[in-house]
Amino acid sequence: MQPFQLPEFYLPHPARLNPDLERARAHSKAWAHRMDFIDVPQHGTVIWTDHDLDSHDYALLCAYTHPDATADDLDLVTDWYVWVFYFDDHFVELYKRNPDDIRGAKAYLDRLPLFMPVDGVITAEPTNPVEKGLKDLWERTVPAHSADWRKRFADNTKHLLDESMWELLNISEGRLSNPIEYIEMRRKVGGAPWSANLVEHVTGLEVPARIALTRPLGVLRDTFSDAVHLRNDLFSYEREVLDEGELSNGVLVLEKFLDIPTQEAAEAVNDLLTSRLHQFEHTALTEVPSLLDENGIDPAGRLAVMAYVKGLQDWQSGGHEWHLRSSRYMNEGALGANPVLGGPTGLGTRALKSLLDTAPQRLRGFTHVPFATVPPLPKPALDMPFPLAISPHAADAQAKGVRWAGEMGMLDEGVWTEEKAWDYDLALCSAGIDPTATPAELEISALWLTWGTYGDDYYPRVFGRPGDMPAAKVATARLRQLMPVAGPAPINAVSPLERGLADAWGRTTADMPRANREQFRAAVEAMLDSWLWELKNMHEHRVPDPVDYIEMRRQTFGSDLTMSLARLGHGGLVPPEIYRTRAIRNIENSAIDYATLTNDLYSYRKEIQYEGEVHNLVLVTQNFLDLDVQRAYALVVDLANQRLRQFRHSVARELPALFEEFALAPDVRRALTRYTRELQDWMAGILNWHEKVRRYDQESLSRHFADRGTVTPQAFRGPTGLGTGSTRILVGNR
Repeated sequence: MQPFQLPEFYLPHPARLNPDLERARAHSKAWAHRMDFIDVPQHGTVIWTDHDLDSHDYALLCAYTHPDATADDLDLVTDWYVWVFYFDDHFVELYKRNPDDIRGAKAYLDRLPLFMPVDGVITAEPTNPVEKGLKDLWERTVPAHSADWRKRFADNTKHLLDESMWELLNISEGRLSNPIEYIEMRRKVGGAPWSANLVEHVTGLEVPARIALTRPLGVLRDTFSDAVHLRNDLFSYEREVLDEGELSNGVLVLEKFLDIPTQEAAEAVNDLLTSRLHQFEHTALTEVPSLLDENGIDPAGRLAVMAYVKGLQDWQSGGHEWHLRSSRYMNEGALGANPVLGGPTGLGTRALKSLLDTAPQRLRGFTHVPFATVPPLPKPALDMPFPLAISPHAADAQAKGVRWAGEMGMLDEGVWTEEKAWDYDLALCSAGIDPTATPAELEISALWLTWGTYGDDYYPRVFGRPGDMPAAKVATARLRQLMPVAGPAPINAVSPLERGLADAWGRTTADMPRANREQFRAAVEAMLDSWLWELKNMHEHRVPDPVDYIEMRRQTFGSDLTMSLARLGHGGLVPPEIYRTRAIRNIENSAIDYATLTNDLYSYRKEIQYEGEVHNLVLVTQNFLDLDVQRAYALVVDLANQRLRQFRHSVARELPALFEEFALAPDVRRALTRYTRELQDWMAGILNWHEKVRRYDQESLSRHFADRGTVTPQAFRGPTGLGTGSTRILVGNR
């Protein structure tokens, strides 16, 4: 028996079949034989037979996922999918079934980039069918593309290959990932970003390079990837978990994390799959058009983006149809199940049923009642194994920070008062984050936290309900101009938020090398962009999708800002590429998530009851899983503690492996070890601040929001007529 019944899937677009299917079948089979994929033993094991290839039917997959491809393109894309699935099975047989050979697996993977040069020709000679197939495909594909596309495709292919090591290490350690880690790593292991590059190839149009890495296009790629992988997890659970002993499966991850039966976990995965598709549609309809306008994309570029969106939609629909038919997956009875609407079965009826079935989930995201009273909740039982140390200069930094906020004008706009500035005590947070800082370093850190927290409070208060997104975008554009990489700023600061940024930027970057200023500016800009993202959700009255929320929360919290300061303090010892490795990103992201979830737990009452916010993981969890607040709150506590455990695991296991993999010099190893200790201080200091600060407790909330009893939140914004938004920016909203 199957371990669970397949759920009802959200299928908003009917699948279509490419008419050149039979040609692609014949071509790919002949190609697989030439590449030695069929009946050629590998280390004594035959990976595929003709029957395996025929029953898996990768040509059918490509004919469904690329219904409008030319015959030649369909042949090429089908060969790519034959190769990638052969690689997956080849790696399983050689290394996942023998997970102790970590060194051999790494040597195997390290050779594959030799056959994917972004520039130049391939000079290495293949030593196995995977290398042979990759060489052939690379030489047939990349001549038609720009250097930008080749780099993106090479990077995504390398991610797909390299992250197989993550799966292998988890198997060898018997370790099941937490949900956040799983979603992040599955994108790379699962290869859907790689598939998105092939969508561009088939359309014959490349997404314009200047917007390819923007948030909206990134969300389209990520939601596409997540939906593809979660769908695959549902169909492949039986083969992966029960046959191969695989731990990288979303159903298993949620089954264990939520402590629920397999069937319920499958339903939860399907709900997440649906949520990601809803996010894809929302981004395509509400963010992509403005992205094209704001970047002045010409008609050809717009056509390329629209073709890309359509291609990703075709892939989702076609991929589902293939999963229903391939012998590779658990799909018994699925084709004949669930007659549409109990009656009509014509074109579009299944899509209509999908829309109706998922309407309650979609509507929940837009029907949250703001300012609802929050029931009593316990203090979050958060783990903290790291000792707390507080700088002796904290009191002095606090006094300077409050005085600075007053000098910048932040206490005169109706957002903060001097009492609030003292109560919020951002210097206490800085003193825990960096307990060994000099008085000058601590002051700068406290000023940045003061400015960032003020901005985080200011944006929803001034540009929130009713929405004033144009004014917010103008304000954000001006803030960007106040962070020059070279020379003076092109504008003068006129509002408190602008004056604060200009002053903090000047103090911090005066002696920085240009490259460091560019890195630091990018970190601040990420936070600014995230504030606009929050405003957009507020204006739409939309509770975010859980995956999108967690990823954006890292930016709204200003994590990159404070971490950038720590990195720059290492004096350039650590090469930038090391910070981009899986191990360091795992360490950083798990620390960031622990801190942001801590904030969500402590600030839940303030944000939900007093500010009418929609950006809090407790609320997002309530909304997504349709839970009561107590259960959602407990799950967020558990998730925060899981992220802390992952931080400790990554430091203990992945960091030493990174040292050896890159043969890092002793001084670099010491710098990275010091960095992990700084992150321990960072987490301990942030938790301590939340426990001590007068910002989240009931008594402080009653004082800070006393005026909300007689004045509606909208009234705080002042006049709202034509032109008043730009006036508020220029006069500092006084």
